[in-house]
Amino acid sequence: MERDGRIPGAKHVTRGMLEFWIDPESPYHKPFFASGRNFVFFCAGGWRSALATKTAQDMGLAPVKHILGGYTAWKAAGLPVESGQRKK
Repeated sequence: MERDGRIPGAKHVTRGMLEFWIDPESPYHKPFFASGRNFVFFCAGGWRSALATKTAQDMGLAPVKHILGGYTAWKAAGLPVESGQRKK
């Protein structure tokens, strides 16, 4: 997906680390998950992000939504994208 671009301002979250990054007790916790912000998850087609959204909601992260159809639908709708270069 990153080679095709990304949604502006998006953070890359590895699905395998999601629970660890959300959990404030985890040594891998990412402070942006404790920011109180709204979260919109997406993946290429919307399937993994739907599962990630459910997991995040079950862990008490709210509000959390996901993009139906994923990045593919976002891009097809002509919504803004930026280059595929990952921000450091």
